[in-house]
Amino acid sequence: MTESSPARRLFLDVAQSARGLSWRDRLDPLGAARAGAIAQRLGLPDLLARVLAGRGVGPDEAEAFLDPTVRRLMPDPRTLQDMAAATQRLSRAAASGECVAVFGDYDVDGAASSALLADFLEAAGTRALIHIPDRIFEGYGPNAEAIDRLAGQGATLLVTVDCGTTSHAALEHAKARGLDVIVLDHHQAPERLPEVVALVNPNRQDDLSGLGYLCAAGVVFMTLVDLNRALREAGHWSAARPAPNLIESLDLVALATVADVTPLVGLNRAFVVKGCELMKGRGRPGLAALADAARVNGPIRPYHLGFLLGPRINAGGRIGDAALGARLLRERVPEAAARIAAQLDQLNRERQTIEVATVLEAEAEAIASLGVEDRGPAVVTSGEGWHPGVVGLVAARLKERFRRPAFAIAFAGDVGTGSARSVVGVDLGRAVRAAVEAGILIKGGGHAMAAGLTIARDRLGDFRAFLETRLGPETEAARAADALDVDAALTARGASVALFEELDRAGPYGSGNPEPLFVLARHRIVDLAEVGEGHLRLTAQAGDGARLGVIAFRAAASPLGEFLRARRGEIAHLAGHLTVNRYRGEAKAQFRLVDAAEPHADRPL
Repeated sequence: MTESSPARRLFLDVAQSARGLSWRDRLDPLGAARAGAIAQRLGLPDLLARVLAGRGVGPDEAEAFLDPTVRRLMPDPRTLQDMAAATQRLSRAAASGECVAVFGDYDVDGAASSALLADFLEAAGTRALIHIPDRIFEGYGPNAEAIDRLAGQGATLLVTVDCGTTSHAALEHAKARGLDVIVLDHHQAPERLPEVVALVNPNRQDDLSGLGYLCAAGVVFMTLVDLNRALREAGHWSAARPAPNLIESLDLVALATVADVTPLVGLNRAFVVKGCELMKGRGRPGLAALADAARVNGPIRPYHLGFLLGPRINAGGRIGDAALGARLLRERVPEAAARIAAQLDQLNRERQTIEVATVLEAEAEAIASLGVEDRGPAVVTSGEGWHPGVVGLVAARLKERFRRPAFAIAFAGDVGTGSARSVVGVDLGRAVRAAVEAGILIKGGGHAMAAGLTIARDRLGDFRAFLETRLGPETEAARAADALDVDAALTARGASVALFEELDRAGPYGSGNPEPLFVLARHRIVDLAEVGEGHLRLTAQAGDGARLGVIAFRAAASPLGEFLRARRGEIAHLAGHLTVNRYRGEAKAQFRLVDAAEPHADRPL
């Protein structure tokens, strides 16, 4: 909001909630006027119009926003820098039947990108080798030892996906081994890039495509669209070797887009909408088996991709076999897919156990570090023997709990590897790179919201002091601006499956297109109980007696949980998201709680 824009008012006068947040009306007066214009011009319900206006959509864009299509939003792939060179080299590989090595990252985006590229290359007549590095023994990105093995298996072209933009030494080694190299990535890029045949990355500094929001799988998809066109023009496809239907691969792009928390704007929205539609048909055995293992009820939605399917694929890279995810996504035999999905599901349960124990240790250290005054620009926690595969998840939990950038570092002897997660307004990647340049960290990098690092144990104190100076003003400003943006008030009686489906037209929701946030104003908290692993289930009862089921995930040991227990049987404002619980074929409205606040006794509803 600029200085000249109208101020947004507190919602229900909540200046400090159970989580220590203020609640603000998402719409300022100009936004409210925009919502009215949308409702009148398109004949939309007021609530849907408010949701659209709250995401910056105007009356002229609303109709197109509600119908995102790949055909309309897809630009020419060659708007991406180096795309022509990448396509030319890949076309040559397909024409001559070369062996192509695909080197991916060990997360969902890397697995999906690798599977997407390898499937297409094999359909085009090339032999594709996939290598996903071990997180602990190989680390992130290409390495000389793996490149040597791939070259030994006959690879003449190396394509890195979701990595490679900063891998100067490893890619120089690949060139020395006689491999041509193509990089398909999306991570932030330095000014000096590796010398390769092509480096397609919408976040390289000289790229003008405006597609910096794509994940790696989105970049790979764009590349395959251009490659498919080039091969068609060259007469490569025939009745004996038909061109793949790339639209059918958008399930993988959707999975990666949501799991990598890339902004759901522009082309990404179309990718996710079409990808979720494809998953309804269960045409990819690996995803169907994983949905069954995750006990997904009803059609696949972005929520399932981000919180049920994605974590299970990531579990292989975190604590098991990093290649399991890509193998599952390429598997065509349902029985084999079910076995891999069951293995990933088991690894995910083991990961959850490890994560819970580590979070408890890390929270205790953070509380002691911040003190009773809750002061400090960042949380820096560490532990001997922590599993390196869960430190990113631990950092995310700490960030949520303490509302500031958080680091979790796993030490094995004198050297630790860690991950960090940030809050909006604090550029963590830049701070970590500055610490590397200052000689405090052995290595590190990332982007504004997440980073990784390697540090010597005896520099931990220096790193904390560095962050105190470097992040102090940014964190203070970010915490001062931290608030929940509320779309509207809702009642238990008004919450319904029909309303959920109406609001879903403005989805998919996620990063960059936030899920609508509602407040159940002055509802009574009844039937409060702890369920599962630290979740709270309750019922919100309105003044007219209508009831709505409410779930608060991981809230039992949090300030929100303390608030709910203290006000059991009493009136409260409850903030959260309208969802649908599908069980045994029955769909029922449900509320996913994210915050709560005490009503002002003298304020009428």
